[in-house]
Amino acid sequence: MQIRFGERPHPQTVAAAAALRRLTGLLLSLEHPHPTVDGILDQVTAWVRELTQAAPPDPAPRVGEHAADANRRIYLDHAFDIGAYNPCFPEYRFDSLDTDSATGRVTFPLVYEGPPGLVHGGFLGVFFDAVVQHHSCAVGVTGKTRSLTVTYRRPTPLATELSFEIVRTAAERGIESTAVLRQGEDVLCRAEVATVAASTERLTGTRYGRRGARSLPAAQQKEVYP
Repeated sequence: MQIRFGERPHPQTVAAAAALRRLTGLLLSLEHPHPTVDGILDQVTAWVRELTQAAPPDPAPRVGEHAADANRRIYLDHAFDIGAYNPCFPEYRFDSLDTDSATGRVTFPLVYEGPPGLVHGGFLGVFFDAVVQHHSCAVGVTGKTRSLTVTYRRPTPLATELSFEIVRTAAERGIESTAVLRQGEDVLCRAEVATVAASTERLTGTRYGRRGARSLPAAQQKEVYP
């Protein structure tokens, strides 16, 4: 059974994140004003108004001593696959994962561009932190990141499937992980990540609030929450 670090996102949230990522890429590709963008702006204004009424009034997360406070926002699991439901984070896939090592693949779309046709270095840092913490959370000993050092060897291309590998060593008080991003045999960048070692029972905020009852009419619930 997978360890719980918050609620899992609805399939609807995952689908919306992918759509927003694609839409943002198209907006960044436009050269001139387009009438569809005016429609998007008008529609987004209406959507924000409607969703504000449905969202909890307090944006603080429902964790720890506030785990039962329905006025707070549900906390979605940030340990695994953040990019699947939050378009601000890269999507990636693990091909293998065990206690000491892991491998996987990632493709960075246009929304992560820095230099022309290349991934912004800051997003590479976010990517490394996400996959290293995912690895540690999956094997059950993890904690807060103490340091993350990225060494850039070659430019990282957009829209290209890349591979990554992680080697991990856990001691009583700390975890050391080395992650490498490759294009074929070429090393693009490397990260050295130091993490505090803690069992899942000792992690701060392990009391995560559950998703509350649905407030929509029953006739609408099946449409909105598959």
